[in-house]
Amino acid sequence: MVLEKLGESLSGVIRRITRAGALDEKLVKELVREIQRALLSSDVNVKLVLELSRRIEERMLREKPPAGLSRREHAVKVVYEEILTLLGGKAPGSMPSRARIMMVGLQGSGKTTTTAKIARYFQKRGLRTAIIAADTQRPAAYEQLVQLVEKYRIPVLRKESGSAAEIVRHAVKEGGKADILILDTAGRHRSEEELFEEMEELARIFEPDEKLLVIDASMGQQAGAQAEAFSRRIGITGVVLTKLDGSARGGGALSAVAATGAPVRFIGTGERIDDLEEFNPERFISRLLGMGDIQALIEKAKESMDESAAKDILKGDFTLDDLYSQIESLRKMGPLSGILSMLPGFGGGMPKEVAEITESRMRRFLVIMDSMTKEERRNPKIINASRVRRIAMGSGSRVEDVKELLRYHATMKKAIKSFKKGRGRGFTQLARMMRGMKI
Repeated sequence: MVLEKLGESLSGVIRRITRAGALDEKLVKELVREIQRALLSSDVNVKLVLELSRRIEERMLREKPPAGLSRREHAVKVVYEEILTLLGGKAPGSMPSRARIMMVGLQGSGKTTTTAKIARYFQKRGLRTAIIAADTQRPAAYEQLVQLVEKYRIPVLRKESGSAAEIVRHAVKEGGKADILILDTAGRHRSEEELFEEMEELARIFEPDEKLLVIDASMGQQAGAQAEAFSRRIGITGVVLTKLDGSARGGGALSAVAATGAPVRFIGTGERIDDLEEFNPERFISRLLGMGDIQALIEKAKESMDESAAKDILKGDFTLDDLYSQIESLRKMGPLSGILSMLPGFGGGMPKEVAEITESRMRRFLVIMDSMTKEERRNPKIINASRVRRIAMGSGSRVEDVKELLRYHATMKKAIKSFKKGRGRGFTQLARMMRGMKI
């Protein structure tokens, strides 16, 4: 999960609030100190942390809960609202469905990879995308873009020779039919005046609707200074924070950028080309606090799962063939720790070590099912002791592993029956089943 340690700490605070018998002054001060430690360990500016913790303490102790809310519910609401303010408040409006997007940033920030991710992000939403490769400073920048998007047939436009300005003039005409046209520029540093002037010239030629600054989240609080510097020279319309999944300083980067008034548009959540999310502070904080993000989970599922196959499962019997398809779809959605963080009640998601074991187990399940006959996958009831031994030997697994797969299938089958009957126990059984996959 993005900012895993911060999420675990903050969701721990929420659990303490919801389980507290009474929210007296002593407990409130303890909770505020926990929040301070969590934010400071994520490199959030000390001054911002002190201001936020003062507001949280004051509101918890002095504000009267609105009608219909208990003191504990109001305390959770206060924590949510104040951290939302820290990270920039409500989300900016959605990106347009037809636009020219200019990408700028420092060398090594992940700008070229992010350019490919954004092109893929809009392509998955049914839009025609194309990329202009105008980074003439870094060798192999064009080849990198082609390698990243070739599989998805996203065109990368590049004139064989000439300056960056000539490349952009030529490519704008060539990419005129694209709904989303994305310009990848050379990386630069604040002191490189010549490169800044080139960036301004490209902006005049390209006439972008959006100017997105790519920043490495590991910069922490320095991300704010970079956002300000680029904003002064080119007037950025948004920021993309990369490597947020593996950075202990991600909280500092998010809060520092928010303090400049530049909206965070996207966040990079992993190394795969699909590991990019449009940043929504409300949903992001909901996940940090362990409240889940069902909407994001639904969106991921729509991208990864075959809707007609899902309808077939609900109509008929849930076979091992269906389970095979669903495990493959689940793996396409990304790491399990991230998926679970979107389910209410899972707190900071699944610990990384446990997630790795769980994903390894799912891969083993696929190998075991590959060793079954078609009839066994269609009708698991015929798998007796001798068949279990044969399947285990054929897949290089233990007999216990095959039995575990069959138990897992039976649990999934029960959960799906509950969904079909509308008894409201489907999510409960699904959660129990996923927890049961842990060690």
